[in-house]
Amino acid sequence: MFFYDFPIIGSESELPLYLESVGLHECQPHILRRDGYPYAQLFYCTKGGGTLVFDGQRHSIKPNTAFFLPRDYPHEYYPDGDVWDIHWVVPSGFAADELLRHFGLTAPTIFTLGSTKTLEHHFRKMHEALIGDRLFGNYRAAGYLYDLLIEFYRLTNAESSEHAKSSAMMKAIDHINGHYSEPITLDELCAVAGVSRQHLCRLFRSSLSMRPMEYAAKRRIQAAKELLSNTSGSVEDIAAECGFCTASYFTKLFRRYEGMTPSQFRRG
Repeated sequence: MFFYDFPIIGSESELPLYLESVGLHECQPHILRRDGYPYAQLFYCTKGGGTLVFDGQRHSIKPNTAFFLPRDYPHEYYPDGDVWDIHWVVPSGFAADELLRHFGLTAPTIFTLGSTKTLEHHFRKMHEALIGDRLFGNYRAAGYLYDLLIEFYRLTNAESSEHAKSSAMMKAIDHINGHYSEPITLDELCAVAGVSRQHLCRLFRSSLSMRPMEYAAKRRIQAAKELLSNTSGSVEDIAAECGFCTASYFTKLFRRYEGMTPSQFRRG
């Protein structure tokens, strides 16, 4: 089986992210691009095997392996046998480059994936959207493209050593989620996570762009917003229930993060 989807790009070109093309080939032919391709490309393999060449180096691409190629980057790839199932996705849009950078996709990179089941689901939904609706299919496909990129980011980070280190951060987050209504200290989070203060703060900054205690405060604000929206409890009672030491401190933080007071949010 193979298909190549090249949607006719109309007004969706004004979207921050949309599909330039998507396709698959069960026996990918030999491709040689001495000047690269004019768009960034994302590939993944589900069966068979092939070889990817860039910067004079050959790399084996086997099942559950993906690779990323930036725009205009010289490369070559070809099958090693009769079967090499390759899926490719070509994103475009004014936010595509920034989104790829956010996901760490800037240089030619090869990734080992876990299960590709969810990735395949989003891939198929993009194809179905494009062939099922010739007028607005690419709008729908843009949503699936975003889902696919997020899933790809999740899969590739799940296999990285940095992600393994961030298990400490997840222990701290789980502790915050289970105890946000109680006093929590940074030393307590470090003990739960099994790392130093400096290391835990670095993990939170690199992954969430915030400090651990800031995450705890925002988790309490999140819980407070749910209570303000769904109960008639007083601001003082909600502050206490969500772990704030005083109602005034709760209001101060709520205004800092939400741009309004708890009462204004409730009226809202």
